[in-house]
Amino acid sequence: MLLGASLLGVLLFSRLVLKLPWTQVGFSLFFLYLGSGGWRFIRIFIKTVRRDIFGGTVLLRVKAKVRRYLRERRTVPILFAATVQRHPDKTALIFEGTDTHWTFRQLDDYSNSVANFLQAQGLASGDVAALFMENRNEFVGLWLGMAKLGVEAALINTNLRRDALLHCLTSSQARALVFGSEMAPAVLEIHANLDPSLNLFCSGPWEPSAGPTGTKHLDPLLEDAPKHQPSRPNKGFVDKLFYIYTSGTTGLPKAAIVVHSRYYRMAALVYYGFRMRPDDIVYDCLPLYHSAGNIVGMGQCLIHGMTVVIRKKFSASRFWDDCIKYNCTIVQYIGELCRYLLNQPPREVEGQHRVRMALGNGLRQSIWTEFSSRFHIPQVAEFYGATECNCSLGNFDGQVGACGFNSRILSFVYPIRLVRVNEDTMELIRGPDGLCIPCKPGEPGQLVGIIIQQDPLRRFDGYLNQSANNKKIARDVFKKGDQAYLSGDVLVMDELGYVYFRDRTGDTFRWKGENVSTTEVEGTLSRLLDMADVAVYGVEVPGTEGRAGMAAVASSSSSCDLEHLAQLLQKELPQYARPIFLRFLPELHKTATFKLQKTGLRKEGFDPTVVKDQLFYLDARKGRYVPLDHEAYTRIQAGQEKL
Repeated sequence: MLLGASLLGVLLFSRLVLKLPWTQVGFSLFFLYLGSGGWRFIRIFIKTVRRDIFGGTVLLRVKAKVRRYLRERRTVPILFAATVQRHPDKTALIFEGTDTHWTFRQLDDYSNSVANFLQAQGLASGDVAALFMENRNEFVGLWLGMAKLGVEAALINTNLRRDALLHCLTSSQARALVFGSEMAPAVLEIHANLDPSLNLFCSGPWEPSAGPTGTKHLDPLLEDAPKHQPSRPNKGFVDKLFYIYTSGTTGLPKAAIVVHSRYYRMAALVYYGFRMRPDDIVYDCLPLYHSAGNIVGMGQCLIHGMTVVIRKKFSASRFWDDCIKYNCTIVQYIGELCRYLLNQPPREVEGQHRVRMALGNGLRQSIWTEFSSRFHIPQVAEFYGATECNCSLGNFDGQVGACGFNSRILSFVYPIRLVRVNEDTMELIRGPDGLCIPCKPGEPGQLVGIIIQQDPLRRFDGYLNQSANNKKIARDVFKKGDQAYLSGDVLVMDELGYVYFRDRTGDTFRWKGENVSTTEVEGTLSRLLDMADVAVYGVEVPGTEGRAGMAAVASSSSSCDLEHLAQLLQKELPQYARPIFLRFLPELHKTATFKLQKTGLRKEGFDPTVVKDQLFYLDARKGRYVPLDHEAYTRIQAGQEKL
């Protein structure tokens, strides 16, 4: 703003007062611009204009289709019907577990049977039916059939049991529960607490004695159901499609609302942004009750006509064999899957696949290049997003370590920002005017997305629980009266606009006056410890400021040279970031999307009377890790040990 005013002042003074010719005025303005730091803008423009034009083209293309589908009241089933019409006999789904192939026509017929059967059972548009089943072709056909009727599916995490499972069923107000026979024991555990009016249907191998009383075997009922297209429900592009339960590391799961436009937007942005092709074959080993597997992956099948290979669960040892067997060209990853693959011993099959793209989020920068080069994958398609967020990002040009970008040239085109936060409390920092303060390049901040409820690309659909919505919305962010979605994640943007994931809210802690990035420390420790699972968190120590770093390692201390590790950490990490405490345990608990669960670890701290695993602390005088016994713990509590 100040530079622009200065240039305008020079222009007016040169022409009106000095009456200089336009050539001299032009040169004067140019040199003033460069002398005022304008050369940085030119450098940024040259380096990013191609990327920004492509990203803008993708955004405009998706936005144009969204507006059209909004006007025409399209839904995911309607978009799928167009896909079926284009190539009815092309393979749509392959279930690796049984090598079952379904064409688009077969998927269409199966989902029609589901819709017609549920309608005969009294379900109607606006009702909710819960789906509790492991990955397989039927999972897709069931929720798609529900959507054809206008019934909203509540996709239940198959790892949930007892209270959490009961909470998901009751909070969704489901009228029916369809569960896989493999989940019958879990349903049986909560059967006595279920609403007696809840209709129970079991899909898969049928053992009447293994399931709750009153359960009907769904498979033969669907075989007898009509396969014609059901009548179209009164639903449009921004109406509810299904619910996905967030796999938070604390508290009970929350049902995030997914509307038809959100499903399309998430699938389309990665399709066009990463230059996918209709003849690509996707390997999807992620859970279908989450958005990565069911929208980013499965959306390419339903909307763009790609073949998707479904695996029940991720297997590091069978990953490349499956890719070769089914000629996969795109593989999906999330969280720590890439590290698990790198941890496998090298095999000849690693170089015999046709995979050209790895699509996902959460690939650590520390192993990015190694993953790409070892497995000969030309393109890592990393993106950032959450089921409920309105501020997705995509790394469309493969910048190592980045999860996306935002244009530095035309930053207003995509209304997302990083804003300053107190990294201790994660509260937004506001200026004298009461508005949030945008971050400068290199400055970490929380990612926020401006909410424009009338725009399907910018709307926030939130959760079924209204109180949960309030926690994710900030007001008066960039101007009085506006609203923005709070991602809960700390990211940092470089000078060129590339955005890098830093930490999840609450993961960052301060030690010795510095902010410690748990993501960075976890990546370094894991690499030094042969790709072991590592969770880093801060623990309180009496008489000290901030929190001391502690690392829980899923490994045995006997397999680790702790003296050598301390020496390596001195070279790899700044002093404030080196873990003070180490805890070695058999395994680390993770969510279904491979996020480490740290709440329990944080609560247990480093007290040897509470923690029965092996504990060590960094002895500042000796410069190495030594056992943390009761005597050492007492000295630390009394402030007698220098940390």
